[in-house]
Amino acid sequence: MLKGIDPLLSPELLATLRAMGHGDEIALVDGNYPGLEHARRLIRLDGHGVLRVLDAILSVLPIDDFVPQAIFRATVRQDRDAVDPVHAEMIEVCARHVPGIHVVPLLPADFYERVKQTHALVQTSEPRLYGNIILRKGVIYPQG
Repeated sequence: MLKGIDPLLSPELLATLRAMGHGDEIALVDGNYPGLEHARRLIRLDGHGVLRVLDAILSVLPIDDFVPQAIFRATVRQDRDAVDPVHAEMIEVCARHVPGIHVVPLLPADFYERVKQTHALVQTSEPRLYGNIILRKGVIYPQG
């Protein structure tokens, strides 16, 4: 346990987040996602939903502000405009940590291909379908 660090952030996940560089991406996926097949590095957080994991990760991970799009979510099948409750909740969590951020919907084929390129994949036990999101790491600016 560490002071000021969400206990959900396991040693493996913290080391992965710390090792990521600017522009690296991490995917957080639901319990139905084919994580083992798509992951370059798989981190399992069984027993936790995607929203709780997203909130914990965003408490320490800077989001890239060098690019116009840095957070991506899955869509409901081929409907780019559908916002399931899980998507609305993910957008709320992101807005709390990164005010003004736009969470970009990606169609399934595009989402899957992007996940396969991520630095790491966090498999949650989220039971809701399409509860998947990708975060692009930013930088910590120097003080002063």
